[in-house]
Amino acid sequence: MTTASADTDGSWLGALVDWVVGLMDVIGPYGAGIGIAAENLFPPLPSEAILPLAGLAASRGAFTLWEAILWTTVGSIVGALVLYGIGAWFGIDRLRRIADKMPLVKVEDVDRTVAWFHKHGSAAVFFGRFIPIFRSLISIPAGVVHMPVWKFVLLTGVGSLIWNTIFVLIGWYLGESWHIVEQYMDVFQNIVIAVVAIAVIWFVVARVRSIRADKRDS
Repeated sequence: MTTASADTDGSWLGALVDWVVGLMDVIGPYGAGIGIAAENLFPPLPSEAILPLAGLAASRGAFTLWEAILWTTVGSIVGALVLYGIGAWFGIDRLRRIADKMPLVKVEDVDRTVAWFHKHGSAAVFFGRFIPIFRSLISIPAGVVHMPVWKFVLLTGVGSLIWNTIFVLIGWYLGESWHIVEQYMDVFQNIVIAVVAIAVIWFVVARVRSIRADKRDS
């Protein structure tokens, strides 16, 4: 029995969502957990599609609601820990060496970022779970600064539990109309991407102006 229908458009992203739906068909809520773990490692795979589909499958009796929430949260933690491990392996020293060789980037930029994360990292990891793209990427700097693993898991787990519960319940209550919320989340994600792009452009322009000013003064 098919647990849910993604109703995708044949794109590569739709194919990925269909793959997750297939996992739920075969192995139940564990498939949803694997899909969410993959979403953490590959942000273009939208949790806003996977989670409501898990809720829809639960509403049809494929598995229970609590199983959908539990295993998607476990998947979130597992995926985040993989990225945390990558960040820990990368480390601050390697990051400084790379920054020293990159144009427009200074070692001091890394040091300031690390200092900021030491001060605000707990809030960043928790609230980052509610922001598209950052939901995955925030795990890497947490690993770089070696945030205590227990603290990282706790913050990631609580934040993911809240986020996952909301979207699983949306699928549970909206049923086949779950696409409504996906459309709004697409807009939200595009806004986040636009803000990041503007911030990067601002950084590049400001740094180029600073370099030119330093050359004129020297």
